[in-house]
Formats: sequence, structure tokens, C-alpha cells
Amino acid sequence: MDAARQLPGLVVQWHAGGMLAGPHARRITADWRDHVLPHDQRIAQLTGQPFGSAYTDVLLNQVGTPLDSGPPITALLAVQAMDQASDQPQVHALDLLHRIQHAHYVEGRTISDADTLQQIAAEAGLDPQQFAAAYVMQLGDRTIDHILDSRQWLQRAGGQGFPTWVLEWQTAPDAPVQLQRVDTASFLGQPAVWRDALAQWLLSLPVD
Repeated sequence: MDAARQLPGLVVQWHAGGMLAGPHARRITADWRDHVLPHDQRIAQLTGQPFGSAYTDVLLNQVGTPLDSGPPITALLAVQAMDQASDQPQVHALDLLHRIQHAHYVEGRTISDADTLQQIAAEAGLDPQQFAAAYVMQLGDRTIDHILDSRQWLQRAGGQGFPTWVLEWQTAPDAPVQLQRVDTASFLGQPAVWRDALAQWLLSLPVD
């Protein structure tokens, strides 16, 4: 994601599908730990992304801890709303997303907890009171609507799961939106190659 954000002319927009939100939320169990650890190890091997011992050895052993992606999505929507309302945004939603993921997978923190999310937002440089107010505004229907819209968008783009990368463009301001799903498997762990490939795709897009 960081490599893609380096490209001029490319705007990276996040869409959160809520894989563990609403009725799909769950709690940590021994079976869940046994299920996710091999996948996490595989991801680490392919991408080089770290998984800290506070996550693998501590958090995943805290049976009963909630796993709910709804609150982090609400937090991202809150920051996005703060950005849109400010002439000088403090923190981009994608920056907070990176911080939340690090807090979970490296630091082993419970990111489904609103107080923890407020702490993470403050660590990222956001005003705690402003963030808390924006967070409350995005609770409930706004978060649910975002998840539903994201899942519909994923279906239109031909995506099969999370994460999915899609290029979206128009040949003219009044032209229909075009979508092209991008296979990222061959770029895992190679951010510079991924960035260069994206740059070539941008040059090849048919525009008037």
C-alpha cells in the first residue's frame, strides 16, 4: 500500500468489507489460534510482514478476546470524515489503518476495543476528543452501510476476498467508471516491483 501511495496521479481508496464484523464477529478460541497461525506464518514468509510475539504468543492465547472488525472500520471512517472537514488534515485514514494493523499484529493489542482505538489515534497524532466525537458519528448505520457498499463494490470488481486491489478510472469525466482487478500474488514482498508495475498500468490505461 505504501508503494502504491508513492505514485503521482494515483489515489489509493480503501474499502473495508468487514470480514469479522456484525454477525461474523467472533472471539478467540484455541481452535481459532490453530487455524490462523499457519496462515499468518505463510503471509510472513511471502511478504516479509512481521507478526510480533505479543500477537502470536499472547493475544492469540487470550481465549474469549473479541475479534470484531467493525470498530476499526468505524475509526477509519471517523478519520476520513475529519480529513474531509479540515483544510489541513492531521492524519490520513490509510496512515491510521497501517497503525491499527501494527497495533494488532505486532503489538498484540485488542483493536476491537474503542478505548484502544482512541489510544492508537492519539499515538498517530490525532486530537483524542475530536477523534472520539467523529467516532461516535460513524457508529451504527454509517459503518454498516460502508461495509455493504464495499462488498457490493468487491462483487462488481470480480474480487473473491480480502485484500483485493482494483484499478478504477474513467476515460472522460462523464464516462462510465471502469474497473480492473489486479492480481498482486506475484508482487508479494516486492514493493518496488509492485510500484513499477502499477506505474506501467497507469500509463496503459485507455483515456481520452
